[in-house]
Amino acid sequence: MKKKLYIVLMSCLGLWSCDDFDDLNVNPNLPSEASGTQLIANAELSLPSLSASPTGEFLAQYLAETQYVTASLYPAGGTSFYWLYEGPLMNLQAVLDNAESLSGNDGPIANQLAVAKILKAYYFWHITDRWGDVPYTEALQGANNFTPQYDTQESIYNSLFALLDEADNQIVSGSITNDIIYGGNMAKWQKLGNTIRLLMALRLSEVDPSKASAEFNKALEAGVMTSNDDNLVFHHLADANNQNYWYGQWIALNREWWALTETLVDEMKPVNDPRLAVYGQPARETGEYVGLNFGETQNMNTDDYSLLGPAIYAQDAPIYLVTYAQVLFAQAEAAKRGWIPGGDAEAEALYNEAVEQSVLQWTASTDGVEELLSQPELAYDPARAIEQIATQRWVHLFMHGYEAWAEYRRTGYPNNLVAPGGAAVPNRQMYPDLEAQNNSVNYNEAIQRQFEGTDGLYGQLWWDK
Repeated sequence: MKKKLYIVLMSCLGLWSCDDFDDLNVNPNLPSEASGTQLIANAELSLPSLSASPTGEFLAQYLAETQYVTASLYPAGGTSFYWLYEGPLMNLQAVLDNAESLSGNDGPIANQLAVAKILKAYYFWHITDRWGDVPYTEALQGANNFTPQYDTQESIYNSLFALLDEADNQIVSGSITNDIIYGGNMAKWQKLGNTIRLLMALRLSEVDPSKASAEFNKALEAGVMTSNDDNLVFHHLADANNQNYWYGQWIALNREWWALTETLVDEMKPVNDPRLAVYGQPARETGEYVGLNFGETQNMNTDDYSLLGPAIYAQDAPIYLVTYAQVLFAQAEAAKRGWIPGGDAEAEALYNEAVEQSVLQWTASTDGVEELLSQPELAYDPARAIEQIATQRWVHLFMHGYEAWAEYRRTGYPNNLVAPGGAAVPNRQMYPDLEAQNNSVNYNEAIQRQFEGTDGLYGQLWWDK
């Protein structure tokens, strides 16, 4: 359901002046600029790219390469964040910077601004959790500032908490148009914004538990997701113009390049996890689920391992970004940490419900949940609660690798991810190579402040303590 944005390009022809022929260059049947909700829709089209990425799956060790293994061995090198700034974030900032020109015909202007703020916060949260300190305050100014300063991650988090609070407080009744995520339903947008606040707060558990608890409870009080119907999901279509990334790779390009990792299969197969049949397919050679050791460089016959599941690479397969099960896992952890009342009894109930809702999300059924939760490995144990919650969150976040990787860095679970070729799981991604040249002063200041002058994969982010 792509929303086409029409931009009229004004040009002058050789012998005639622009002043004389401006009217001839304007097509009266097309708008000369995109509306606020069209810009929001265009920003929404980039959401799948926050999840559909082989790099993200390698960082979380969900998938192992069967062909070009080098990409999964954590090679050093810069990763670009420019597309996020130049694409979705510029569209959203255009909405926020031009509030006076937004049209109420597309829905209440307050709601258009609120959605733009929620999406802006979500994109920036994703960016800072991958790279660390990044341009924020001076970013998105276009030609007015090509060399923005880098804000500290702590200040970005504080700014995003405030931005999401603004969005929550300004939402009014009435829907908006052109919304390809929630169909303009502002109640769902409000829950999403508060859920993002909740998950951001949890990320601070090791660096600032007091602030983490306070922000967590503010988000809960404001109202978070209450069912899978509230999930932030990008729905692809059975159409080449809006198809799942993995379909393009697997079917259109005939690339059987990814198998489930041994780590993932060994977590799910022994407990008969019903999600495994969705995540992958039995190995063709044996008819059994067999994981491939992450980073394996020799024994990679695709017939011997469980390849990516057809439900994952279907042309219209959805992309799950922020989900109700995540809320429940977060609340279970909060109860165990004493941030919310109930102690272990509440933590256990929330953990069990999180697993159930995850299975429901992935399989459209709760069949097998009772048996799954009765397995000794999964049955709630107060002594291992944080590990169990974190590990099951990792299982749930399958194919949302960047988010799972962030949670792994925060908690250290699952604690059996491998080091291919001796390379540990990175702590961050390196800045784009061009930043050292094009924004050298601010780039050097940022890496000195955070990483003692070295832009590498193993510098620790502010919250990663």
